[in-house]
Amino acid sequence: MEPDSDAHQEVPMPHFTTTDGTRLAYEDYELGGGTGEAVVFAASWALNADMWEYQIPYLVERGYRCIALDRRGHGRSDRPSTGYDVDTTADDLGALLEHLDLTGVTLVGHSFGGAEVARYLARHGQRRVARVAFVSAALPLVTQTDDNPDGLPEAALEATIAQFRTDRPKWFARQAQVWYATHLGNEVSPALIDHTIGQCLSASPWATTQLFRSMFHADHRAGLAEITVPTLVVHGAADTSAPVALTGRRTAALVPGCRYVEYPTGGHGLHVTHAEQLNTDLLELLKG
Repeated sequence: MEPDSDAHQEVPMPHFTTTDGTRLAYEDYELGGGTGEAVVFAASWALNADMWEYQIPYLVERGYRCIALDRRGHGRSDRPSTGYDVDTTADDLGALLEHLDLTGVTLVGHSFGGAEVARYLARHGQRRVARVAFVSAALPLVTQTDDNPDGLPEAALEATIAQFRTDRPKWFARQAQVWYATHLGNEVSPALIDHTIGQCLSASPWATTQLFRSMFHADHRAGLAEITVPTLVVHGAADTSAPVALTGRRTAALVPGCRYVEYPTGGHGLHVTHAEQLNTDLLELLKG
């Protein structure tokens, strides 16, 4: 007797098409007839919607509708040759909100996803948005400039890209332990670390390189100062990917009236290592 092949077929994710013809995949979860407020998650650089597996069930079970996008070049979305800049990916996020006709939405962005959320607000305004959460976000400006002397020099960007092009798996493997700050006692299994590396390597090498350049140079300072919706800024004090003194604390200083929470033992991947605390902070934002 042959197995039922239909039982083993993967259920396709919903897609929508952007203005340049790129098909983007997203996940959409809700319970109770779909009456809950919407929370839209923007993933980290090199990761996709799957990274939110510890946040989405928690919020869906508390009555919220949770939507997570696979950025172009990532996950199950198309891999075009263009569009790997923060303006375009922010517009892609906006296209998702328009496709689903979402209003009163809470935007949650991690790392590059935080930059996308900030740029979406700067380009499209806050008409559809009720709240914002920046988690380990690569904001407000990473690169070293005359008016940002503590930023990272251009040589650091080029050295990292050279490593991508030499041995990308080695670079991600080396980053994984520090990404989760396991040296501070955060318990993360070798299997979970391997899973994270696998997600990162599944993204288009071309896309991740181009997005890294865009993330490095994007200046969000003016846009952050214009945010008026309730905003949560969460960052790990041990974050080496987006050092807290350069990113989280400066972001909090720019966003009027935001709530800033710093996790003393948090690295960049605090959505995993500090999932319980982050979920509590997100729920507080949503109920506020």
